[in-house]
Amino acid sequence: MSNHATNAISFSAVMPWLIGALALCIMPFIFTGGGSITIMNQIGITIVLAMSYNMLLGQGGMLSFGHAVYMGLGGFVAVHVMNIVENQGLWIPLPFLPLVGGLVGLGFATIIGSFSTRKAGTVFAMISLGIGELIAACCIIITVFFGGEEGISGDRTMAPPTFGIEFISQKEVYFLIAFWVMLATFFMYLFTQTPVGKMANAVRDNPERAEFVGYSMRWVRFVSFCAAGFFAGIAGALFAINFEILTEQNLNLGASFTVLLATYIGGVGFFLGPIVGAILFTLLQTVIGLQTDLWALYTGVVFILMVMFMPAGLTGLFAMHIIPWQLGRVGMLIKPYAKIFIPGLIFVLGAICLTELINHVRHHADEELMTLFWIEFNTKSILPWGVFIAFTVVGFWFSRLFAREVKDAWGNATFVEGVRR
Repeated sequence: MSNHATNAISFSAVMPWLIGALALCIMPFIFTGGGSITIMNQIGITIVLAMSYNMLLGQGGMLSFGHAVYMGLGGFVAVHVMNIVENQGLWIPLPFLPLVGGLVGLGFATIIGSFSTRKAGTVFAMISLGIGELIAACCIIITVFFGGEEGISGDRTMAPPTFGIEFISQKEVYFLIAFWVMLATFFMYLFTQTPVGKMANAVRDNPERAEFVGYSMRWVRFVSFCAAGFFAGIAGALFAINFEILTEQNLNLGASFTVLLATYIGGVGFFLGPIVGAILFTLLQTVIGLQTDLWALYTGVVFILMVMFMPAGLTGLFAMHIIPWQLGRVGMLIKPYAKIFIPGLIFVLGAICLTELINHVRHHADEELMTLFWIEFNTKSILPWGVFIAFTVVGFWFSRLFAREVKDAWGNATFVEGVRR
């Protein structure tokens, strides 16, 4: 291979990382508000946690209902270390604290994985569920370590300054989290390129064949499990640094389902999928959560629709269009997509408005006026009810009508040598 070709390959491999690093660097200067930076910090933490979960489910095919345990344990130990630094003068700079959390996650993952990875499928999922409930119960029982229902708190500003930085402001914490997001993402990518990382996909798809070529299914699952626990512990320490408090809610079943939702929405099995899912889920949880009490309902509906119609997630949806793009037939899909987009949007807006209206009447019956999408109206009037019902029904009907056209266009756009994809 020529030097020119080698340089081109190297440049194309490095470019995504440079773009990602540049985006992380300029984001706090675009979104300068304290609330925006807090949301971006939370997105970064969720990215690391979701990507570590993707190592289990996406690469290894291990459905876990207790992955938040390793994040929580790493976070709890990180808070205790912060308190030791404050009270006993232990010299540990704050940027090294995620490494401590990662080692804690790795340690517990090694212990739990030594017996849980002996089985796969439903058995593994049930073991992870039991472990998650066990550790969550310990949070209430072992108050010396977990602090009971109130949890434990620390003070990150008591750590020794790093190059004069005391991490008092949220922006300083943001750059610390951004650094660890890039570092963790890079090493998780390197893991996918290792023989064990590649064999994890083989164990997921065809475990018998993986055994035949000389790899132990259990050993591959165990290594992947430990690696996922390590990076989950890093996410936990980053959470401790950002929020300075850990409670039982950070490692219970609900927290594990949260990372499952984020990973699945983004796209299980795709390296970028958890990043997309973490961003969207955090925005749903924070931005939309401030606007409505029903954000969890909408998230659940999105998750159900993903499982039913887009099991590969949003990243998989984009990946599906690689074939039409390579065949030069993407243009065949633009018109059908445009035709279904408008009635689909009307249906979604109508369904959301109708749901919000019902919720308002149910819980705020004494308030006649209500505002939706910057429009104020009287909930006692029949007009908004009629409009929202009409939007929902008409939008759904036309969406079903144009869905047939989209299906036919998709078949024509992916038609290759007599095979429809």
